[in-house]
Amino acid sequence: MNIILIVSDTFRYDHIGANSNLGIRTPHLDAFAAQCVNFDNAYVGSFPTIPHRTDLLAGHYVYQTRGWAPLASGEATLATLLGREGYVNQMIVDHVQFFRPGMNFHQGFDGWQAVRGQAGEPYITDPVPVELPCAPEKIRMPDKAVIYLKNVYYRTQEREHFVAQTFSQAADWLERNYTHEKFFLYIDTFTPHEPWDPPQHYTDMYDPGYVGEKIFWPRYDRCDYLTEPELRHARALYAGSVSLVDTWFGHFIERVKHLDLWDDTLIVFNADHGFYIGEHGYIGKHTVLEPKQGWPMYREVSRVPLLVHVPGIAPRRTDALVQAIDIMPTVLEVAGASVPEGIHGRSLLPVLNGDSEAHRDAVISSPLLPTEADALVYSTVNDGEWTLMDPGGRGIETAELYNLAADPGEEDNVIANHADVAQRLHERYVAELEALETEPSRVELRRWPSDT
Repeated sequence: MNIILIVSDTFRYDHIGANSNLGIRTPHLDAFAAQCVNFDNAYVGSFPTIPHRTDLLAGHYVYQTRGWAPLASGEATLATLLGREGYVNQMIVDHVQFFRPGMNFHQGFDGWQAVRGQAGEPYITDPVPVELPCAPEKIRMPDKAVIYLKNVYYRTQEREHFVAQTFSQAADWLERNYTHEKFFLYIDTFTPHEPWDPPQHYTDMYDPGYVGEKIFWPRYDRCDYLTEPELRHARALYAGSVSLVDTWFGHFIERVKHLDLWDDTLIVFNADHGFYIGEHGYIGKHTVLEPKQGWPMYREVSRVPLLVHVPGIAPRRTDALVQAIDIMPTVLEVAGASVPEGIHGRSLLPVLNGDSEAHRDAVISSPLLPTEADALVYSTVNDGEWTLMDPGGRGIETAELYNLAADPGEEDNVIANHADVAQRLHERYVAELEALETEPSRVELRRWPSDT
């Protein structure tokens, strides 16, 4: 069985057309979803970008230990374990963070290709004129935005966009390598992560005729620094970037089928987290609004797409609660490889086969736990019915609780009337930390006050 694992950074669950009624145009992903097991309750584990890749490729959480950090040299990863089974492993990415010194995310791969110039990576030094499309105070990283604009200065056609290059190189690799007995192809595209810079016709699908500042790399903050037209256009830029991903994903899947690989290839499409574009009053995914102050992780950020095509398994939707750590053991089981002891993930095959609709009783989404008692970091505990935004030792006065059936948008905080539910979910969270052998001081720091 061949394996293709695709990650699209910052891709919201509700921005696949088949998953919502937001009017997002993703015909190729919609068609793919109709041929997959579509997980409606896949959630972030370790947050954000790099911690998620560790969850995904190594099968264990890092939010309770090291957070944003390199893969340890010699760590048992999906690539190294598949390599021992005779797989030819290839990584193709436009994600610059993988290749920063010492990150080690390429370990275990026989080959790796990197599309250069994304997200302000130092690349083009030519003295070309660039102009920011909006006031610099509205941009998250103005200096990097200038570098990014230099990097794309010579771009004239859609196929030169980063996601287009990444999927095109992956399709070309398939054409040259499809005759291997078995292969593992890992594709990771930064799009639709900001900067949002799709070809104009993609943005025009969602906000035609806009005249004004283009907030293509918004400052993470409360969204009221933007006018309503600017915020609407920011949504259009993001949606256009999503549709751009869809187009080139479609070209890639067409090549998979043209090379007669569809019936012998496990294909997974996933994302690391989503993004707020005005929901809950935010724009961004996290920030420090005040010293040591974090944001709650509502479902616009914590819920992610997970589409899994397994030859011979009928397509359907499932409500099973799952996370990225479960992908590694699933792939290994499909490949006939041994699953290493000590990982936190569990194979999804019983769910994929339709033998079970339950996988986890709860999922926890979290940034790195704080080391200082006055830091406010929210972890999200979700049991499928309720979501608790758990602020650790700060207690019930800063926590938030939502009933997902009655309030899927998580807008009505009902913790005052359901403190018993909050207590139960918090105890579930503490038990998880203890089971993960979290440093005791961090667990104690996050215990609910005894008087609530």
